[in-house]
Amino acid sequence: MIYVCVTARNDAASVGLLLWKVRRVFSTFPRDYQLLVVDDGSTDGTGEVLARYQRALPMTVFPAERPRGPAAALETLLREALARTDRPRRDAAILLPPDFSVSPDGLPDLVKRLESGADLVVGERLPHQGPLAWRTLARLAPWLLRPGIRVPGVRDLLSGCVAVRLATVKALLRERDARLLEGDGLAARAELVARIASVARRTAAAPLPPAPVAQAAENGRPLSLAFQLFRAGRTIRVKPAPPPPAPEPAETAAP
Repeated sequence: MIYVCVTARNDAASVGLLLWKVRRVFSTFPRDYQLLVVDDGSTDGTGEVLARYQRALPMTVFPAERPRGPAAALETLLREALARTDRPRRDAAILLPPDFSVSPDGLPDLVKRLESGADLVVGERLPHQGPLAWRTLARLAPWLLRPGIRVPGVRDLLSGCVAVRLATVKALLRERDARLLEGDGLAARAELVARIASVARRTAAAPLPPAPVAQAAENGRPLSLAFQLFRAGRTIRVKPAPPPPAPEPAETAAP
C-alpha cells in the first residue's frame, strides 16, 4: 500500500486538482494507494473542496480547527500511515506539497526506487524549475542549514516530495521520545529528510518532472525563509546519516 500524504492549509485553489491528478497517476500505475490529508485550520474553503473529493477518492481527511503547523501535520500523517499498515517493510508513505509545485507524474519513479531497495527517496526539482528567488533559496539551502541539518548526496532539501518505507518511519519514531520535528515551516521539510536519512539504510534522490505551476506560496518572502533555514541549521541537531555501504571487492580469477 502507498499512503500519499498531503498537508493543506488554505489551498482550495490547488489541492483538488492535485488529488485528482494523483488518482490519474495511479490509474495507469497499478499500485494500491490511499490518500491521507490534513486540513490544517484552513479558512478559504479547503475543507469544502476536500469533502467533495473525499466522496470520489480513497481518501481520509483529518481536520484541525486551528492551525498546528506543517511539522505537526507531517507527523500526524506519518503516524497514521504507520498505524494502518500491516506490512511496514513493504508499504510506504509519499509526502506531497499541496500547491501543485511538484507534479504527481513523478510518483511512479519514487515508488520504483523504493521497490529497488531504497528506504528513502527524495524528489529533486531540476535546477531551472520555478522562479529565480525560489531556485536561489533551494540552491543555498544546504549551506544555510549547516551544521545541524545535512544530508550528503541530496541537493534539494526543500521540494517537500519524499517517499519513505514505513519500516524506516517506525525506526525513526522509536528514536524520538518527543515530537518528531523540532522546526516548522519550510525548515520542517529539510529536517524531516535529514531525520529519516539518519536511520535509513539507503537514501536515493530522484529528479522530478517539471511542475505545472510556479512555487507561488514561497515567492513573496525569500529573505525571511532564508533566515528561517539559517536559524534551523544552528538550533537543530540531526545525527549524520550512515555512510553508504562499501562496494564488495571484485572476485579475482583463480590462477
